[in-house]
Amino acid sequence: MNIRNENLTDANEVETLIREAFWNLYVMGCDEHLSAHQIRKHPDFIPQLTFVLEDNNQIIGSITCTNAKIIDKNNAEHPVISFGPVCIHPDFHRQGLGRKLITHFIKEAKKLDYSAIITLGFEHHYSPYGFKGGQEFNISYNNSFTGLLVLPLFDGALEGISGNVHFTEALEVTPTDLEKFDALFPYKKKVITQSQLDFQKFLSENL
Repeated sequence: MNIRNENLTDANEVETLIREAFWNLYVMGCDEHLSAHQIRKHPDFIPQLTFVLEDNNQIIGSITCTNAKIIDKNNAEHPVISFGPVCIHPDFHRQGLGRKLITHFIKEAKKLDYSAIITLGFEHHYSPYGFKGGQEFNISYNNSFTGLLVLPLFDGALEGISGNVHFTEALEVTPTDLEKFDALFPYKKKVITQSQLDFQKFLSENL
């Protein structure tokens, strides 16, 4: 297994991987592969912290990094970073590879002196890395703490900082753009899955 920075020639393979990993997971179909495509063209993209994980020269994992910011009550902006999409190919799940990839990402982010990582996800997935819910820091997303996870990268990194997180606009996907982009890939059937029902239950219980 090898972790390295993503390069431009990886784009199609990475987007195919992301589509495979997220298809029918949270919604029917997915849009994460288009988000990754848009991020590469956006100023918020951080290529130094965007990695792929390879097995025998096949990309089986990916993590994409972007700039984000916390805007406080005085409209002051405090730069942080975020990640996502992040995935491991379904054939390689439950082998500790996601942990390996995310741990590498965090280590490299610390080397580059970023202050904190903020993302959206399930707390039980990310608490082993030290992430805590946004309420611990009075940091929210769209004025909600649901699913917001925060990891300061050094002591006092977020001292005196609170407010709303703003993620890169490159993550925003329109239905029209998604339909056009998805047509470039092989057909995959959209179905309802248990993971979608579980995700909707989580949202209904926490919003």
